[in-house]
Amino acid sequence: MLAIFKKEIHQFFSSITGYVAIILFLLANGLLLFVFPDTSLLDYGYANLDPLFELAPMIYLLLIPAITMRSFADEFKSGTMELLSTKPLSWWQIVTGKFSAGLVVVLISLIPTVVYYIAVRQLSADPDNLDNGGMTGSYIGLFLLGAVFTAIGVWSSSLTSNSVVAFLIAIFTCFIFYNGFDALSKVPAFSGSADYYLRMAGIKFHYTSISRGVIDSRDIIYFLSIIGLMLYLTRLSLQRRIWD
Repeated sequence: MLAIFKKEIHQFFSSITGYVAIILFLLANGLLLFVFPDTSLLDYGYANLDPLFELAPMIYLLLIPAITMRSFADEFKSGTMELLSTKPLSWWQIVTGKFSAGLVVVLISLIPTVVYYIAVRQLSADPDNLDNGGMTGSYIGLFLLGAVFTAIGVWSSSLTSNSVVAFLIAIFTCFIFYNGFDALSKVPAFSGSADYYLRMAGIKFHYTSISRGVIDSRDIIYFLSIIGLMLYLTRLSLQRRIWD
């Protein structure tokens, strides 16, 4: 697993693609938070990072599929997947190695956003009144969201040898998991008890819950369950394609 992890990290940062993806993520957030008037923190009138945690999931919808789209697609395209399957590695080691590398890249993109917290703290009239608990919860929620999107992206990449197709599948699936269930719950036919359970099935419900600063075990279990499910489906997909 460690060998796969190191290979993926080296491959990502050995080209300009990795750096461009992270820079674009930070640049997009910076522009939205401090430049564009409709979302600028400077026009909010009070100090918090709510706009960051509202906008970052939408940016991650594009960024993370771009990070993961080549995970297995390039292996199949170049013919190295068959060679990789003959190594003394279990399917789980291969899958988790790819997933862990993608997740580290997501974490690297997230760490510099702490600068935004420092900026808000400096701009605040009373830094002691900042909702540090809520911000901490939001960061945890954003990391877990990134982990789910990474697992979905790795699964999407295992379905095809075309990285562009993997990118599009990942975007669509991430969107459905994040916003699709919430949108479906608003259909009048599901009004009543069904709409609540539909919202609970989506990522947005649990991400919003953690972002309030309350770390509920049910939300953590939900995120871990989705990650586990997607990694399991990835393993099944790889086995099916190799054996076929």
